[in-house]
Amino acid sequence: MIRVVIADDEALVRNGLAVLLRHEPGFEVAGLAADGLAAIILVREHHPDVVLMDIRMPGIDGLEATRRLARDPATGGSRVLVLTTFDHDENVFAALRAGASGFLPKDTEPDKLLDAIRVVASGESLLAPHATRRLIEEFRRGAPAARPAPSLRTLTEREVEVLAAVAAGLSNTEIAERLTISYATAKTHVSRLLTKLDARDRAQLVILAYENGVVQPGGGVRPPG
Repeated sequence: MIRVVIADDEALVRNGLAVLLRHEPGFEVAGLAADGLAAIILVREHHPDVVLMDIRMPGIDGLEATRRLARDPATGGSRVLVLTTFDHDENVFAALRAGASGFLPKDTEPDKLLDAIRVVASGESLLAPHATRRLIEEFRRGAPAARPAPSLRTLTEREVEVLAAVAAGLSNTEIAERLTISYATAKTHVSRLLTKLDARDRAQLVILAYENGVVQPGGGVRPPG
């Protein structure tokens, strides 16, 4: 059973998502919140697997709520899946950096939304390749490359390649196909990256890759160092 808290200031959206989840086997709605503070309170009380989080809400918005949930050991186990208008929401990148495990546009088909919740609940991040590239390129365009963090210099050449693939939003299966390695090997490389870079999940690897200049907006890759 996947337990979900829904946070959105629009009652129609909030209640519509609740109806969808309540009629789908394997899901349980742990609570509904109209703002970020109410979402934090619900997560602390019910410890859901996933929080569907709108960004733009009154008072404490979804961005700050995500940041607080990710930093608090008592709530860090609840994964945040951001729901956004995407094309017009410049805060999605910041939400990922704050600790969100993925994002989806609000017009996502119900079946895809349910699949996304399952992915995030399993501990993976949800970063569609086209959406990831578009998001990063839009909000990193023209920004000076950051100096790579010391920990990035410990990566092998293959690990840099895998990190670039993760930053492009590829799954382990897709990484294996791109680099002509087995699925198990791709999965092992990703696990090592998470450990070496002290990253919470794949979403954090994406942020690290771009902020530290390993991957450049537009898809270029350069070794750290």
